[in-house]
Amino acid sequence: MPKRTLFLNPPSFEGFDGGAGSRWPATREIESYWYPVWLCYPAGMLADSKVVDAPPHGITPDQTVAMAGDFEFVVLFTSTPGFRNDCLLVERMKDVNPRLEACFVGPHVGTLPEDSLNTCGAIDFVIRKEFDYQVVAFANGRPASELGGVSFRQNGNGVVHNPDAPQVEDLDALPWVSKVFKRDLQIERYNVPFLKHPYVSFYTERGCPALCTFCLWPQTISGHRWRIRSADDVAAEVRWTLENFPGIKEIFFDDDTFNIRKERVIELCAKLKPLDFTWSCTSRVNVDYETLKAMKDAGCRLMIVGYESGDPQILKNIKKGATVERAVQFTKDAHKLGLVVHGDFIVGLPGETRETIRRSIDFAKRLDTETIQVSVAHPYPGTEFYDYVRRNGSITADSMTDETGHQLPNIRYADLDQAEMMEWVERFYDEYYFRPKAAWRIVRKAVFDRKESRRLYKEAREYLALRSKRKNYVSKQRSA
Repeated sequence: MPKRTLFLNPPSFEGFDGGAGSRWPATREIESYWYPVWLCYPAGMLADSKVVDAPPHGITPDQTVAMAGDFEFVVLFTSTPGFRNDCLLVERMKDVNPRLEACFVGPHVGTLPEDSLNTCGAIDFVIRKEFDYQVVAFANGRPASELGGVSFRQNGNGVVHNPDAPQVEDLDALPWVSKVFKRDLQIERYNVPFLKHPYVSFYTERGCPALCTFCLWPQTISGHRWRIRSADDVAAEVRWTLENFPGIKEIFFDDDTFNIRKERVIELCAKLKPLDFTWSCTSRVNVDYETLKAMKDAGCRLMIVGYESGDPQILKNIKKGATVERAVQFTKDAHKLGLVVHGDFIVGLPGETRETIRRSIDFAKRLDTETIQVSVAHPYPGTEFYDYVRRNGSITADSMTDETGHQLPNIRYADLDQAEMMEWVERFYDEYYFRPKAAWRIVRKAVFDRKESRRLYKEAREYLALRSKRKNYVSKQRSA
C-alpha cells in the first residue's frame, strides 16, 4: 500500500496566499485565495491521499499538527516569505509523529535546496522544479535517493543533488485537478476580487517562453519550454467541472500565459464555445484582435494582463518582450470586444525612478482597465531579478513581508528608498481609483448587484485597514 500522504499548503500569516498556486506569495490588499493546483496533480494519483489547503479553510497550526498522526508522508509547498514558519510547523508535526517523512516543494526550496536542508532538519528531502511523479513514486515505496530532481542529506557526503528529472511532457496523462478539488476542497472558500464567485481554476498548459526577469514560476518551477494539454482534454475537464460544480460562476485558466500561440487558442476556443460557459484567463499584450474575438465568442469574460510598467526602458530592462504602444492597442481591442481587463503593475523594477513611476501611473489611467493591482517588486531567489539586485547591492536584509504577511520592499535604489516605494504604491491606487470614471464603475456595481455590494464593502474595509498600516510603515521609515 502507498504511504498515506498529506499534500499541505500550510497555515501561515492570517489570510496569507503563499504557496501551491499563488504567483506572488503574500497577504493581499483584499483577501484572495488561489487554488493549490500544483499539489492537486500528484494528489490525484494517490487515492488515499488528502490535500489540506489551510489558509482559505481557516485551518490553524495546532489543527494541522494534530493531523500528523494520520499520515506517513507530508508534501509541503513552501514559499520564501513562509519558509521559516513552515519549518517550525513540520518540526511540531514530527514531534507528534516521529515516523512522518517530510518533503518540501516549491520555488524557494527548489532554488535553494542545500540552504533549505541545512536550515531545517525536519525536511527529509526537497524536490526541485516539477514534482508530480517523484512524490507519487516515493509514496509507492521508491527511495528518494533514486528520484530525479531530489536533493537530500547523505551521511558523510553532506547534501546530495540528484540530476534534474525530465519535464512532464504528456500533460493529458496527468489527473484532472478539478476532481481533487471536489474530493478535498470547499470551492466557496476561494475568492479573487475581480473573478466571479465561486470560481474554479486549473491549467491548460505549462511553461512560458517569455523571459521576464522578475517572474517566479517559469524560472523556478514550470520552465520556459511551452507544453500544452490537448484541446479535447481541456474541454472534457471543463465539461466535468460544469456538471460537478453546478453553482460556479466562472472557470479561470491560470496558465503562465494562456494565449501564447494563436493557432492553439483558436483550436481550444472551438472546443470551448459549444459548452456555453463563462471563463477568464491570463494574457500578454501581444495578442491580436482576431484571437481576442475568438476568445470572446467562446465565452471569455476577463483577462489578467501583466503590463508591469509604462516606461519603455523598464520594459526592456525586465525583458518583457512588449511595448507601450502594443499594450495600448491590445487594450483598445479588448474593450472594443467587451472583454474585461485586470491590469497588473509593479513599482520598483530595475531602472525605476520617480519619473518612471509617474509614467506608469499616467499609462495605467490611459489604458483605463476595469481593475488594477499594484505590487512592490520582490526579488525572489531563482529569478534573474534577484541576481541583478544582489549584484548591484540593491537588496536589503529586510523581510519582503511585514509581521502579517503583507508586502514590504526589500530593495532600495540610489534615488528611491523603501518608504518612497510604498508611498508611490498608495499614490498609484489613489490616482487610479479616485477618478470619476473609475469610481463610477465601482458605485454602479454596488448599486445594481446586492451580492457585489456586500463583497465590495468587505473589500473596501480590508483595503483601508492595509492602507493605514502602510502609512504607519512609511512614517516609521521616515522617522528612523
